[in-house]
Amino acid sequence: MAIEECFQSAKQECGLDDYQVRRYPGWHRHMILAMAAHACLTVLRARELDVGKAETDPPSSSTSASPRYDG
Repeated sequence: MAIEECFQSAKQECGLDDYQVRRYPGWHRHMILAMAAHACLTVLRARELDVGKAETDPPSSSTSASPRYDG
């Protein structure tokens, strides 16, 4: 089911189904560019969701990224 949803969103957002096939090389280039655009949009959307989640999450309690040195 996820594959069908991915193709449907690529058709709507990136014009995956807009090319009128004349020859294979042109169709192949169009598919590559449309799928690359869809991949970029997916990564950007995932990053945006991560940033939004990070802004709403409470900070962790007293954990430091660097270890303490007692010496």
